[in-house]
Amino acid sequence: MQAYANLFRLLTNALVEQQAVLNTSTPKQMYEPMAYTIGLGGKRVRPLLTLIACDLFNANPQSAVKAALAVELFHNFSLIHDDILDNAPLRRGSATVHEKWNRNIALLSGDGMMVKAFDVLSECDTTHLKAMLKLFSKTGIEVCEGQQFDMNYETLEHVSVEEYLNMITFKTAVLLGCSLQMGAICANASLQDQIHLYEFGKHVGIAFQILDDVLDVYATNDKFGKQVGGDIISNKKTFLLLKAFELAVPSQKETLNCLLNNKNISNPDKVLQVTAFYDSLDIKELANREANIHTETALKHLMEVEADQTKKENLKQFAFDLLKRHT
Repeated sequence: MQAYANLFRLLTNALVEQQAVLNTSTPKQMYEPMAYTIGLGGKRVRPLLTLIACDLFNANPQSAVKAALAVELFHNFSLIHDDILDNAPLRRGSATVHEKWNRNIALLSGDGMMVKAFDVLSECDTTHLKAMLKLFSKTGIEVCEGQQFDMNYETLEHVSVEEYLNMITFKTAVLLGCSLQMGAICANASLQDQIHLYEFGKHVGIAFQILDDVLDVYATNDKFGKQVGGDIISNKKTFLLLKAFELAVPSQKETLNCLLNNKNISNPDKVLQVTAFYDSLDIKELANREANIHTETALKHLMEVEADQTKKENLKQFAFDLLKRHT
């Protein structure tokens, strides 16, 4: 992160300015929740990647600030709506918008955030605007498709590992790829380099989500920051659960289904028994192996990018740091 301190400062200043604009806009009932959401913080990984990609080709990162802001605004729109869909009470340790205000305000503020993302993007250099709008729109609809797939899978009895990987690619990973390609476009990078960066970001995103599934089961509370085993308790279809069903013989599948549907078992016992079931099939190792495949694919794409080697190494380390908490 130290290598990108100046880029992070540039991004932070732009976000502070954007938040100030929202805080002084009317009607305040619509704009204050938007400013509140931006103010909740976070690692700002996606917009930072946009600036990193621009800088990777020795272009002035200032030229990618509007694109980075658009990425962050879109991401925050998706978070507001995701929290409504999940009925989540907290986001980054603070009340979600629908809890702090109400559901209708959250819906409208989220919509406004998405429109504002395109408005900010329209301020980019006209030379790049058509390409960025096409990429941004494609990514936006894919994120929504991924969310719908996720909701569909909640009620489906059978979901394959392949279907799950497709869902997390759309819901999570494509925005990372988009963030990098947006910065490359701003830097006038070749289409080939843009595509390699997009694929790098996408596969890092897939690896991240798989490792997040692992972390939910195998992390310790002090490192994870949320309830360990939450996915097991809620019967969420994760890579681990779907892989277990894929590998289990009929008698094992019956055992696992009984564990998942037992209303009399306590949550701690359910977590312990399902985790033991995963261990019997070596699911954690298989999940880590799948994440490693995507990490290696990402690095192969990064190697193909025609850019400063030192800056490529910094980006590689940045990706490793994103995944490090999972190892």
